[in-house]
Amino acid sequence: MAESDAKTATIYRMVMPEHLCPFGLKSVDLLKRKGYKVDDRWLKTHDEHDAFKAAHTVETTPQTFIGGKRIGGYEDLKRFFGMAVADPDAARYRPVIVVFAVAALMSLAVSWATSGALLTIRSGEWFIAFSMCILALLKLQDIESFSTMFLGYDLLARKFVPYSYVYPYAELVAGVLMIAGALTWLSVPVALFVGVVGGVSVFKAVYVDRREVKCACVGGNSKIPLGFVSLTENLMMVAMAFWMVVRHA
Repeated sequence: MAESDAKTATIYRMVMPEHLCPFGLKSVDLLKRKGYKVDDRWLKTHDEHDAFKAAHTVETTPQTFIGGKRIGGYEDLKRFFGMAVADPDAARYRPVIVVFAVAALMSLAVSWATSGALLTIRSGEWFIAFSMCILALLKLQDIESFSTMFLGYDLLARKFVPYSYVYPYAELVAGVLMIAGALTWLSVPVALFVGVVGGVSVFKAVYVDRREVKCACVGGNSKIPLGFVSLTENLMMVAMAFWMVVRHA
């Protein structure tokens, strides 16, 4: 096969007024970055799209062809180039890493803006409080999914189901008050209560019962295994509560 043929790819993708296939755009971009000349063929109507799928016995588009051989969709194209493709069922720690990284950056930024220094006692406090708020936000995006997953392991929620809906709001309120350094009489007991109950629940489920369940710490669609991450979240709240008592004593 000639080099010019080897470096030519044909892609069929949906390009309609009401829908521009994102995976088609990604496939075209990937091919170009890999040095391929792209023969970009648009499927402009639903009839064209259905006819193409029937003719090639495929269920989805885009579909890429290289050297006359069908490679497949975007993920198939990544595999063709030897690139990693995420397993949808694999554990994913990236969401919680991003949460803590963003919280750390925010706390450093606020510390710099207010005191002209990065590493301060307040920046440490803000890191925990910002983390609590962001984690609560992720839970509240789909509170039904969160509560369903949370009920899988939280001891109090299993006895009193409404607590599975209250938890993220309690975490958010405690976090906001700790950022402000206000109403310590409220933020401390709230953080201490949810942190202790959550910590005991996680410890029992993971280290006593040896159960393998998913953690609801970043929301109900999490792929993070219940264990160290969720336990850390709860211990952070407990530690922050005790620290606020000492600091404001």
